Amino acid sequence: MQDKFNDECGVFGIYGQAEAAKLTYLGLYALQHRGQESGGIAACDAGRLRAFRGMGYVADVFDERVLADLPGPAAIGHVRYSTAGTSGLSNAQPILIECVHGPIAVCHNGSLVNERELRRELSAQGAIFQTSSDTEVFLHLYARSKAASLEDALVEAVGQTQGAFSLLFLAPGRLVAVRDANGFRPLALGRLGEAWVVCSETCAMDLIGATYVRDVEPGEMLVIGPDGPRSLRPFPPAPRAHCIFEHVYFARPDSLVFGESVNRVRTNLGRVLARESGVPADVVVPVPDSGVCAAVGYAERSGIPIQFGLIRNHYVGRTFIEPQQAIRHFGVKVKLNPVRSILEGRRVVLVDDSIVRGTTSRKLVKMIKAAGALEVHVRISCPPTIAPCFYGVDTPRRAELIAATHTLEEIRKYIEADSLRFLSLEGLLDAVNSHRDDYCTSCYTGRYPLPFPRHEAEQVRGEGRT
Repeated sequence: MQDKFNDECGVFGIYGQAEAAKLTYLGLYALQHRGQESGGIAACDAGRLRAFRGMGYVADVFDERVLADLPGPAAIGHVRYSTAGTSGLSNAQPILIECVHGPIAVCHNGSLVNERELRRELSAQGAIFQTSSDTEVFLHLYARSKAASLEDALVEAVGQTQGAFSLLFLAPGRLVAVRDANGFRPLALGRLGEAWVVCSETCAMDLIGATYVRDVEPGEMLVIGPDGPRSLRPFPPAPRAHCIFEHVYFARPDSLVFGESVNRVRTNLGRVLARESGVPADVVVPVPDSGVCAAVGYAERSGIPIQFGLIRNHYVGRTFIEPQQAIRHFGVKVKLNPVRSILEGRRVVLVDDSIVRGTTSRKLVKMIKAAGALEVHVRISCPPTIAPCFYGVDTPRRAELIAATHTLEEIRKYIEADSLRFLSLEGLLDAVNSHRDDYCTSCYTGRYPLPFPRHEAEQVRGEGRT
């Protein structure tokens, strides 16, 4: 069981560029951190849609031959971490279908809270589902629409869903981007010469030389065709609920997300953390890579020097073969190794972005003390995580969240730190600074901006995930 929230998914689309599939491949490469289970690209050329999907990293799924078989000036792509549906090739995206409205492909970042209800209704009406992903629901609703135009059919289909979704649809002559009315998940619009780009994070634009224009607004449908983007506002407005964990952990620090610099916000998290819970120490040590920005801010505010006392092995795959003879804390050691010359005989402030189950923090504290540290003070750049997410993030059930079932002192004793402090919720919102009321903080408060089905309340109470 991993001791982090798992990244969700990433989407990338481009319209009006001769090498659309190759640029989509590069965009997905930049978004690899958002999902490592599978990758896929759909491209459109002369009215024909083609798609290729595979399991694993983007660089393993695609090669020159595959990309050459995806010609055309428009493409969409997806990297996946499964939050709804199992991990398998059948659930990889984009999903491509042919229906009465013509061919269409879809990519989705998010999670529908009424997926079970819709799937049950559609199945009762004769729909045959090919995947266990909630994304397929959009396509069944679209295919059954009696609307005369593609845009109207999409509006009708999307309007029946509830939850978090940043969607890209590709059809002959059009790329359509849709964002849910609450704006849970990010989606940005950019320009590359005469071409238009839509993607989850701006770091994907940076890689291909595109320029960020603006975010796709919550509740907006953006139809991109030969005449450029056309904005529609077909859905009722709703209170904004941007996922604040994008700033805490998910997004790359070189991205703009929800119009804000992720690096600036994360550095602010560290500054506020030092202001709220400073402690006498000799060195600030980040947990790489997730704690680096906050550690920089903490060191800047506290005046304590920052040094990289933990070194990350960047070449570790998702699995590795363990020796038969047990090695203490092997799973952590293979990824992170302490630097004794930095830690020995010193009081250490260890900065990380979050604690989920606490198992990794416990092992890191023990490793740092074994390397000779006199004291280890753990500082976490977000509030205690006490509730699961239903809006596109794979989180453990409540019973597995250590902060939901233990006091601060109990957590400190479990991880064997000399002290432990979390950033306050008020401090988190202070660090974001602008539009603080626009954020969803349900994982820290248990207060959800959008209702979810009764069966999912089991997760909030602490029973198993479904």
